[in-house]
Amino acid sequence: MRGTPIPTSDISRDLLARLDGARARTDQLFDTVKQAYLYERPIPERHRIIFYIGHLEAFDWNLLHEAVPTRAPWDPDFDRLFAFGIDPVDGGLPSDKPEDWPAVDAVRRYNAEVRESLDSGLELATRAPNGNGNAPLDHLLHVAIEHRLMHEETLCYMLHRLPLEQKHGKEQTRPSVARAFRPEMIEIPAGRATLGLSRGGTTRFGWDNEYEEHEVQVPAFRIDRYMVTNGEFLAFIEASGYQQPALWTADGWRWRSDRNVSHPAFWKHEGGRWLWRGMFDDIPLPLDWPVYVSHAEASAYAKWAGKSLPTEEQWHRAAYGTPEGGERQFPWGDEPPSPSRGNFDFERWDPVPVNAYPEGRSAFGVEGLLGNGWEWTASVFGPFAGFKPFPFYPGYSANFFDGKHFTMKGGSSRTAACMLRRSFRNWFQANYPYIYSGFRCVSV
Repeated sequence: MRGTPIPTSDISRDLLARLDGARARTDQLFDTVKQAYLYERPIPERHRIIFYIGHLEAFDWNLLHEAVPTRAPWDPDFDRLFAFGIDPVDGGLPSDKPEDWPAVDAVRRYNAEVRESLDSGLELATRAPNGNGNAPLDHLLHVAIEHRLMHEETLCYMLHRLPLEQKHGKEQTRPSVARAFRPEMIEIPAGRATLGLSRGGTTRFGWDNEYEEHEVQVPAFRIDRYMVTNGEFLAFIEASGYQQPALWTADGWRWRSDRNVSHPAFWKHEGGRWLWRGMFDDIPLPLDWPVYVSHAEASAYAKWAGKSLPTEEQWHRAAYGTPEGGERQFPWGDEPPSPSRGNFDFERWDPVPVNAYPEGRSAFGVEGLLGNGWEWTASVFGPFAGFKPFPFYPGYSANFFDGKHFTMKGGSSRTAACMLRRSFRNWFQANYPYIYSGFRCVSV
């Protein structure tokens, strides 16, 4: 017997509550930065922090105000100024100065006005949710929520780069005690991998690059049971991996040489030892944590090890396939994500050992596939057959189908549970080292 369908208005009200929760997360994150440093630029390729304080509300306003019976924009200049970020490593570095930006009090007044206007208008709109002509209101609210939650994570990348004295102190990083383990590879038999979402399916929301659902036959291969650790990557450094051009792509070697890169961005060498640069303190390098590196570094390591990075299809097969031929919604089964399954959904600021969550292993025994760090694949980010851009956000994915971005799967400790769905795809350029992304290797 079918249950009573949930009215669209009830769905929208639930989404409004989720939007409010996402706002609380980003507000809390900005509060970790001391007031005097809100005009800093922790990552050279990114905007200053002040931009992102205004961007989240400007995005919501530009997306939603046409869908609600509210008054006209009260500050079109801010709507435009904070509308769009910049793609890191896009060929040049921003050169603006702190004085080029509005005062933080003015930005916060703008934010408050936007929230007040949207909240009153959205509450009315849930009674007759028509969207903005290009999409229903509940779809637009999903976009606003996930956009903000994505920024919660990307902002963490930025704030991770801020000097410790520029942030309000939080709990100290403490390495977790893990089970003893030995790196090994697991045989994955040939079989199917289902990628993407079906437009006629039951999943309530997906970004444009997640469509259309399709099956791929994947030949047999072997994959690392665990993500590559700091300890394993240290062996690559000690074997002079950063000094061997043959291990790197031409573009990767040029980046490594021009930037004088000699170790992961989350490491630093001090007093004759390696340290992990935590969000709120530096600690001796935890050798059993996943290493966070750029795609260029991950690819060089894989070649040094005589292996390669998995394709998106191979990663899916190892994560969601089963020996019996079926597929799961999550590596562990069809139950929704919970704290016992992995280090995700804002559980921690930093990683944990790669074998810390045995309850999250896949049917083939591969561990740590969701959370604890995104995982680079060898697949260039591109559209699936049947791709259609969102009419209200045409450049969300299409602007990055340029052959320079690589698909990432999985998630990090700062990835919201709603984005742990099987079809979700993340992407970055190969030479961007600041993200919470590691990797595992495959061989055939």
